[in-house]
Amino acid sequence: MTGRIFLKLIVVVFGLLLLALVTVDYFATNVAQENYVQNLTQQLTDKGRMLALTFPSPESLDAAHARRMAQAVGGRITVVRADGKVLVDTEANPTEMENHGSRKEIKEAFQQGGGSEIRQSATIGVSFLYVAVPVAGGASAIRIAFPLSEINRQIGQIRGKILVSTSVAFLPAILIAAILARFISRRLAAIMAHAGQLARGNFRARLPQTDSSEFGQLEQTLNETAENLQQTVSQLQHEHSELEKLERIRKDFVINVSHELRTPLASIQGYTETLIDGALTDPDHNMRFLGIIRHNAERLARLTEDLLTLSRVEQKRQKFEFDIHSANSLIHDAFELVGPIARKNYIELVEERAPEDAVVCCDSEAVSQILSNLLDNAIKYTPAGGKITVGARAIGPMVEFFVRDTGAGIPEDELPRLFERFYRVDKARSRELGGTGLGLSIVKHLVAAHNGATRVESVVHQGSTFYFTLPVDEPALGLEMLNPEFTAS
Repeated sequence: MTGRIFLKLIVVVFGLLLLALVTVDYFATNVAQENYVQNLTQQLTDKGRMLALTFPSPESLDAAHARRMAQAVGGRITVVRADGKVLVDTEANPTEMENHGSRKEIKEAFQQGGGSEIRQSATIGVSFLYVAVPVAGGASAIRIAFPLSEINRQIGQIRGKILVSTSVAFLPAILIAAILARFISRRLAAIMAHAGQLARGNFRARLPQTDSSEFGQLEQTLNETAENLQQTVSQLQHEHSELEKLERIRKDFVINVSHELRTPLASIQGYTETLIDGALTDPDHNMRFLGIIRHNAERLARLTEDLLTLSRVEQKRQKFEFDIHSANSLIHDAFELVGPIARKNYIELVEERAPEDAVVCCDSEAVSQILSNLLDNAIKYTPAGGKITVGARAIGPMVEFFVRDTGAGIPEDELPRLFERFYRVDKARSRELGGTGLGLSIVKHLVAAHNGATRVESVVHQGSTFYFTLPVDEPALGLEMLNPEFTAS
């Protein structure tokens, strides 16, 4: 880890130094070029004025004399008359050259006593620095042209010297940066290792406090954090132990209350006694009383079975046989179970098939109960002509199933408590429809036994969608697979 941090710091330092070197090169080159051109312009201007003092008559100047003068000053010489006509040029035939009266350096020479410009020669196609001065009397001007390639060569030499000097100057900075990077990487590696210990739950780990620098203050803060976390975890463990005791008491109460469901038993007992007392022969009431007794007996049986199922799952006494199953086959089996009930209530069932290779590692009976409970709820609260959609989709190591209905929907403030035992949004209607208030709680616990999660989305008057996830393979089942109460086929 130290090596990686050191390498990253060195790369950053080299990047900054390289950026600084490029910046120095850019500005230094521009300054050097500007100064060089200014100095060269002044030198050529001085040379031109010296030539102008000894300059013969333009009409008597021949090409040979002009070339000797050009060789002396180290550049190309052109003599231009005041009307722009080229009289002499050391590198071209003046009779073939165009009028130079519009040239910037020529106009400035006649108007201001001297002028200069950098541009490409229209005659020979080479870039020059042009400097022009008037000849005594102002009848003509002498122009000296210095090749731009030579200027660039000189600038390149200056630039190379600047780069070498700057690079040498950066060597101490690189050495110091390497030493600092080594120091910082070691401190950061120690802090990151300590943070990793905290992340893994080792809150007893401590960093040695060596100084009062920013690193030392960070180490002290991490040590204080570890101390606080250690105290918090100890407190949470104690509270968790107390909560487990309360949870055991609550679960025992659920088991006991399943045998003391007085309301349906009282109803059964009351109507039975009424029949025994003579209502059995009363044709106007006996069948109605028997129907009520049967309804309460069925409700009692469902309630008792749901309570026992919930208790077994919560206390991890439920036996599961995990195996790989196709998501689509699980949905299809659930459709087969509730299809007749849905058709009887004039409700459309729609299957949104998952990808054909979508599989889950689960107990098929448990998943059948999950889907049956969710579909039963959807059918109960979806009016005739409504639609219920069931489907699944792969999400990483899990497959998410959903049951969507077009029923009345659930108010938003009711959603957080929807999976609690005996919690009903509409208590009167739920009992009228035969609900026990335990179906969604059983769904939540069965899904949790598969290391999955449940959630619900709903909009009032538009319907609800219940979601739950199941793992795609045995490793995704998590620690539940290690419990001896759970078996995998």
